[in-house]
Amino acid sequence: MNVEAAAAYARKHSLQALLVAEGNEICLQEYASGFSAESAHALYSGTKSFWGVAALYAQNDGLLRIDEPVAQTIASWQQDPWKRRVTLKMLLSLTSGFGFGGLGSAVPTYDRALALPLRDEPGTVFTYGGISLQVFGAVFARKLASRGQTPHEYLRGRVLDPAGVVVASWRTLPDGTQTLPTGASMRAYDWLAYGRFVARESETLAECFRGSDANPRYGLGWWLGATGLSERVFYASGAGGQAMYVIPSRAAVVVRFGKSASYKHEPFLRRLLS
Repeated sequence: MNVEAAAAYARKHSLQALLVAEGNEICLQEYASGFSAESAHALYSGTKSFWGVAALYAQNDGLLRIDEPVAQTIASWQQDPWKRRVTLKMLLSLTSGFGFGGLGSAVPTYDRALALPLRDEPGTVFTYGGISLQVFGAVFARKLASRGQTPHEYLRGRVLDPAGVVVASWRTLPDGTQTLPTGASMRAYDWLAYGRFVARESETLAECFRGSDANPRYGLGWWLGATGLSERVFYASGAGGQAMYVIPSRAAVVVRFGKSASYKHEPFLRRLLS
């Protein structure tokens, strides 16, 4: 990998932290002034990358099926001709039919998300946003109720703790629930540990890295590939240039924290893999 070329690009776009790991080795570790290995950073929409993974583990545990309709759990959705066709997989792939919204300070509670109307026919349009993830959270919470767990408690116990990942903080809504599409903050090393876990489990988690008909470049919370690259790459992405890249062929994981809207994933990846 051309680590220095990629790092040079990242430095031009308000870099705060950059970790490049190949196998068990850290090839590069760099922090900007005022930022350190102990500094937690908001992942923003990088938080979405947890929920397809959690859903597949929940499916393996017999708690849900990703192809099951939301209406199987949420009775009120049975009355709407579009909503009764929405599956959990559509929610996680952002193809459920909800319009843009539900990010940043506008993340709705579970009940509010369930009540919002669909804009598009389910499965036909990819629309980036947070509403679908909150609906998934509402369904998942009901599935876990008999266990006395929340979605975030399940995620921590089933995925994050085994991966050695610590979330520094997670945004809480006024009703006491935590958000799914955004809201997690963690240190660069913890996000790297999560990426390494996902890389090790990539065969088990293969459904996360398959695109939809509506958007072949987006799986279950993960962006897939980049223009001009022949190598397989999947990555989590958040506002301001937050990124965690997994490159299976090289057993590589890269974490980037920053604060610049000008940072773009594809130029970074093209330099890294040139």
